[in-house]
Amino acid sequence: MSKIQLVAEANLPTEFGLFKIVGFEFPDTKKEHVALVMGDISHSEEKPVLARIHSECLTGDALHSLKCDCGFQLTTALRQISEEGRGVLIYHREEGRGIGLINKIRAYSLQDQGMDTIEANLALGFAADERNFCVCADIFELLGISKVRLLTNNPNKIDTMKKAGINIVERVPLNVGENRYNRGYLDTKAKKMGHFIVHNNEKHFLECPHCQSEIPNSNK
Repeated sequence: MSKIQLVAEANLPTEFGLFKIVGFEFPDTKKEHVALVMGDISHSEEKPVLARIHSECLTGDALHSLKCDCGFQLTTALRQISEEGRGVLIYHREEGRGIGLINKIRAYSLQDQGMDTIEANLALGFAADERNFCVCADIFELLGISKVRLLTNNPNKIDTMKKAGINIVERVPLNVGENRYNRGYLDTKAKKMGHFIVHNNEKHFLECPHCQSEIPNSNK
């Protein structure tokens, strides 16, 4: 697969303020991703950029589903970037942890029958998480960003960015949106996927030297 390219950009006024929307595309597959950019993100070596890698979730982001925390995380990340006046949100278009929207609905059906999110993916013949975050490192590079304060609970995002040469100087927690419909979902992410989640007043961490000892946590 060829490397992703920056192909278009325009202003995007939102309820959180004025962003620039930047479009990226793979020349061969035409697979698309976008980034929302606020303020002057240059000079990231001196002033690391507050950033969020947000994987596409139609049900949570647009349809306000309570089965996950995605919509809550998207809103909170955009608000925090707006309050900072400078930052980037990469909208990583890999729906359903990379299995696609229809398979995600099939996974939801299996979850209705008692499976957790990982068990449902495996039952459908997929890995627990099919996403490839390497493209996000390429997008950071195309935007001229080398140092990032990353809004995330996911250690895999941190590890992938570091291996690709993006310096994650701080992990900014994003624990929002817990409700009675998604507690099992959050429990699975915490206990089976090692996400940095405060859930039911318990902290769950993945034993990963890259993700704990080398990345300071923000209490913001």
